[in-house]
Amino acid sequence: MLFDPLLSTPELERALSDRARVAGMLRFEAALARAEASLGLIPVEAAEGIARACDPAAYDLTQLGSRAAAAGNVAIPLVAALTERVARDDERAAEWVHYGATSQDAIDTGFVLQLREALSAWRDDLNALQTSLQTIAARESRTPMVARTWLQHAVPTTFGRKAAGWLSAIDRCRRALAVAESEACVLQFGGAAGTLAGLGEHGAAVAEALGAELALAVPPASWHSERDRLTALAGALGVVVGVTGKIARDVSLLAQSEVAEAAEPSEAARGSSSTMPQKRNPIACSVALAAALRVPGLVATMFAGLPQEHERGLAGWQAEWETLPEILRVGGGALRAMRHTIAGLQLDRARMGRQLSSDDAIYAEAMTFALAERLGRIKAHRLVANALAQAQATGTRLRDVLAADAVVREALGPAQLDALFSPEAYVNAAEAVVHRVLAHCFPAHGREPA
Repeated sequence: MLFDPLLSTPELERALSDRARVAGMLRFEAALARAEASLGLIPVEAAEGIARACDPAAYDLTQLGSRAAAAGNVAIPLVAALTERVARDDERAAEWVHYGATSQDAIDTGFVLQLREALSAWRDDLNALQTSLQTIAARESRTPMVARTWLQHAVPTTFGRKAAGWLSAIDRCRRALAVAESEACVLQFGGAAGTLAGLGEHGAAVAEALGAELALAVPPASWHSERDRLTALAGALGVVVGVTGKIARDVSLLAQSEVAEAAEPSEAARGSSSTMPQKRNPIACSVALAAALRVPGLVATMFAGLPQEHERGLAGWQAEWETLPEILRVGGGALRAMRHTIAGLQLDRARMGRQLSSDDAIYAEAMTFALAERLGRIKAHRLVANALAQAQATGTRLRDVLAADAVVREALGPAQLDALFSPEAYVNAAEAVVHRVLAHCFPAHGREPA
């Protein structure tokens, strides 16, 4: 109650709630009964009675949880409670509850139904974030600023080029997540040990009918102890969270008082301090970075659970029950936070320009390349390095030191020297990168991601 509004989203809390988990399992049970009735394996009246009893509001979650502690999983007491409810109206129909299935079928498929809803929220936020990044990259493709490597001034770039890097990564995340989702959101139905032998020759037909009822693809075999699907999904989610954290790291560094080139959207009381009225803390960035710290350990838990025993695993499966939902919650919260931040990101372009003009040492690379054409690479590098040392020692601008050097004057004319101490060439190169990224991510310019 205290942290969910900050660290998660309402949509994900609904999709991943305990009530939604029970609802998912009951949807499985109702669909299973309808599928079997459609094939003549159980009476139609029994399937209707089972479906009527699958109202999640009718079940006591506290009681189910208490009984699950003794049973080992929540499906066992839920199926027992469902059977009791069905029997109140029709004892014969109660004989057909959960027919041919096992607890893991109900729990896994029920969770896949939750997963599908949760991933829909992720997809909406990813698409919106990508569209905002497209807008910023295009709009700021020629907005010059200092590029920083190892947290130090490097060479000129543009803010659009920075945003294009974020955009490109988010686009890859979106594509990878779509593939992982299609692999993970499939039916789980294998019966006791993955053969559906309890249904005789009808096992495959029931699986197909059940998949159709739930609009889930039916894999060629159940995946009770082969957890690669959910683990690959966890990995893809983890990459999204890490990339979101990278964006948050960049924005928070640009928002530092000493830099102040960017800031999160301004809202009343947002980012305020309890004691320092002047503070404007990067709240969304903190949410995204906290998720980027937490999620790798959760993803590692999913990977650790892969080597499961025989046809049904011990503990590896159970370790997923809270782990994957937590990845979805905190990761989705990070994604939502950065979606809103990037949509309203505030830039101080004048400050970017002042930072750029205050340090002409960032043109040392351009000078070295230009002089190398006349003097050779090694001699040019040594000359510029010596000039830099002299400029730093005397508090002189690098351009003035080089302009006073006879070798430089002979190699380069004043006009060329002026051009080399201009960001224009770097801006042009950065803009070209932006256009390539936009063309790759949005082949039809302006089209939102699918």
